[in-house]
Amino acid sequence: MQAIACRQQVGWREQARRLLVFSTDAGFHYAGDGKLGGVIAPNDGECHLNTQGLYTHSTVQDYPSISQINQKVKENAINIIFAVTSNQISVYEKLRGHIQGSSAAVLSNDSSNVVDLVKEEYAKISSSVEMKDNATGDVKITYFSSCLGGGPELQTSKCDNLTVGQQVSFTAQIQVLKCPEDPRDWNQYINIYPVGINESMLIHLEMLCACPCEQPGSTGYEKHSRHCNNFGTFMCGICDCDEHHFGNSCECSVSDMNSTINNDASCRADNTTTTDCSGRGNCVCGSCECFKRTNPEEVVSGKLCECDNFSCERNKNQLCSGPDNGICDCGRCICKPGWTGTSCACKASNDTCMPPGGGEICSGHGTCECGVCKCTVNDQGRYSGRHCEKCPTCSGRCQELKDCVQCQMYHTGVLKNNDDCLRNCTTFTPVGVDKVVIDEHKDEQMCTFFDEDDCKFMFKYSEQGDLIVHAQEEKECPPKVFMLGIVLGVIAAIVLVGLAILLLWKLLTTIHDRREFARFEKERMNAKWDTGENPIYKQATSTFKNPMYAGK
Repeated sequence: MQAIACRQQVGWREQARRLLVFSTDAGFHYAGDGKLGGVIAPNDGECHLNTQGLYTHSTVQDYPSISQINQKVKENAINIIFAVTSNQISVYEKLRGHIQGSSAAVLSNDSSNVVDLVKEEYAKISSSVEMKDNATGDVKITYFSSCLGGGPELQTSKCDNLTVGQQVSFTAQIQVLKCPEDPRDWNQYINIYPVGINESMLIHLEMLCACPCEQPGSTGYEKHSRHCNNFGTFMCGICDCDEHHFGNSCECSVSDMNSTINNDASCRADNTTTTDCSGRGNCVCGSCECFKRTNPEEVVSGKLCECDNFSCERNKNQLCSGPDNGICDCGRCICKPGWTGTSCACKASNDTCMPPGGGEICSGHGTCECGVCKCTVNDQGRYSGRHCEKCPTCSGRCQELKDCVQCQMYHTGVLKNNDDCLRNCTTFTPVGVDKVVIDEHKDEQMCTFFDEDDCKFMFKYSEQGDLIVHAQEEKECPPKVFMLGIVLGVIAAIVLVGLAILLLWKLLTTIHDRREFARFEKERMNAKWDTGENPIYKQATSTFKNPMYAGK
């Protein structure tokens, strides 16, 4: 800090490149370490040298912080070279990243390479130029340069591999990200400078964060304007109300309201919500002014702007099924006489559910809902037909039409012979469809049968005037089963299972025999016999008689 701050005492020249070599084999102290010795006064970053060049405030001020060193280095354009031993290089490599224009290199234990070290680091420093600035966070400066390439400029703030006499140019793009909250910061002085060189360019930046119409004396600036009910200043087309009034035209008085909180509360449905006027209006003087819609026919209404005439249920893309059926009132359809339902799409009368020949509603087998019969289901099945007149077990003409549909559509059945089909089937010609779906409003009847190949075929018919038959083009047949393949597969599976069992039995017996033989060999090797005596040997007993011996 003293070598940097004491420019006159050290003798730093103004136009020279300034290098400071810091050599050590240990770590470094920083702000806060002085408290261990009772020194609590922070470092002021000033020069405190006596006539002999000794630091006089070592027991008065704490160590400087890293950011203080960095700030002083930038102010005085000094390049620091950390020449440290190998065991400290990792520490100073991290420190180098926090001090602008600094570098770190390994110094040998006997300092024999100090000259070469300084030369190499100076060559690195002098061969590169890096642009920096002191712009605040509200201003962004981007640098562009082609360096020595001579091509188009690219975004970069640093050029390397330069030599003495070469010239590079930088283009600075200044962008104001946002206007500072304090108007005093709308005028700033920014320094753009190369790192380590005592030269800079001073830029006076004036931010246009205020409109001319906000200034007194400009056109449209009027104090106590009639546009603001004489309670505010009219500028830039809007009212700046005094402290006792509010509103778009200063029409609301604070004294007329209990409090601002009560004013806001009167525009809310209850205390559980913080949204004024249901989010569809502005709260002005304790009452809601609902937003206008782009479509003049659409209106938002209600004390809290909770109602409208365009959010009701629609039918066939018509609000409340159209103006002839009903109108939308506060999100709910109000049906006109003769219509019912949530969307006013249902007729109020049951005339359309009455059978043509008279009788009960839906023939007594269903209910009339919205002018259409909903047929009931019993144990035998579901009633069908427009008026639920068809019972589940009634076949109708299905059996009568079956043979002709088979021969004409699929060329099967009892009339599959072409001559028989032409002779017996002259009353209708079935129309082929992909899928047969009945329409009860057209009084259609569904027929389903299975042919000799166990294939299902379906057709429907209606008798509104002429007989019309629609039949399914493709029959639904079960997948063919390859019986020979199944039989052969079963036989092959049995044979394979048998072979697998035999192989498994052979493997198990082989393993068992090998284990028995190994145990026998082990017992034979462990047997020990006494070579001096046979354990099963018994000494022979011999009896001799002397014929000449007479017992004397």
